[in-house]
Amino acid sequence: MNYKPTFKLITFYSFVDIKDPKEEVAKHLAFTHDIGMKGRIYISEEGISATATCNMWQYEAYTQRLSQNPYFNHINDIEKKRSDVDGHKFEKMKVKYRPEIVALGANVTQHDVEKSLQTIDIDELKNIIDQEETDDYAILDMRNTYEYKLWHFKWALPAGTNNFREVQDLLSKYKDMFARKKKVIMYCTGWIRCDKLSVLVKKEWIDNFYALDGWVVNYTNQHNDWNRLGNLYTFDGVISQKIGDEETHTTIWECIFTGLKTDNFENCRYSACNARLLARKRQFKRFAGFCSQECCEKAQTSLLIKDEKRDSINYKQLREDIKNWKKTQEHWQELVRKHIQSMLCNDPFPHKTTQKEDIIDKDYLEKFLQSEQKTI
Repeated sequence: MNYKPTFKLITFYSFVDIKDPKEEVAKHLAFTHDIGMKGRIYISEEGISATATCNMWQYEAYTQRLSQNPYFNHINDIEKKRSDVDGHKFEKMKVKYRPEIVALGANVTQHDVEKSLQTIDIDELKNIIDQEETDDYAILDMRNTYEYKLWHFKWALPAGTNNFREVQDLLSKYKDMFARKKKVIMYCTGWIRCDKLSVLVKKEWIDNFYALDGWVVNYTNQHNDWNRLGNLYTFDGVISQKIGDEETHTTIWECIFTGLKTDNFENCRYSACNARLLARKRQFKRFAGFCSQECCEKAQTSLLIKDEKRDSINYKQLREDIKNWKKTQEHWQELVRKHIQSMLCNDPFPHKTTQKEDIIDKDYLEKFLQSEQKTI
């Protein structure tokens, strides 16, 4: 019998003041590369954020290394947050310096987070949702709109963002919406956004925001109930992770091509669009992987098409050949056009223009409140 190592997905972060983050990047990259870990780690003056996969030997070596580092030896929740996977979920190991470990356009210190963060535990959130205590509480999903569409807690409101940087522009809206009348419980995938947002709301003299103590996977591990709707958006290559079992799992969003329920997540194959789409696999294939007629047409002209196993053309190599060998672009455009047309079904595209989320989901929170007739 062949021995198959058990792999772990680890996700953690810490706001800690780092004097020379670029030096830590170099040390971190050398060690994780040497032991064969794969994933991405960001280090800045404000701390560290990591998502990676490793076998058990690599996991033990890495956590031991962290325990010996004065910046990171306080991180004690990695084991609680780790999960089993069937192998590496990343192609290589990336360790990079970033001005912020989660981009918001404002840096925070360890002290800022410690004095600003107010929390509410998982069991208390469950009780609030179970009892439908929506008069005294508001649940705010601080992830981006495409993540909210795929999965969220029952009764949760969307943050209304396609990028976390947009939160600063929405603070006044949140303040007006909740007007100190409710206790606002905010949550995100890994808690890091809520930590940073806690600092911002305190600076705006907003005192009624509380972060869910722990991340949403902790809730799903502890409670198999109907309070979690849909599939969880993850950043480990899985993308759409089923939550719950056959009895408790629900599907909440619709295919952009058919309007039928789906949990399948795709990206538009036109690289300049790359829209995140909830679309049934069969329908996505019928439209050659493009979200709209506009993207399909622009892709055939620019040849900015992402490679896929089910497509016989290597578009990346084709673009390199045209550039390096001075091949006639018009000739290849015509061949690609015929190839794409042969892949398309005979039905017209349901969408004429790009379904890129920063276009179609603009003011999503406002639209959501109007369509659902929510009162705050």
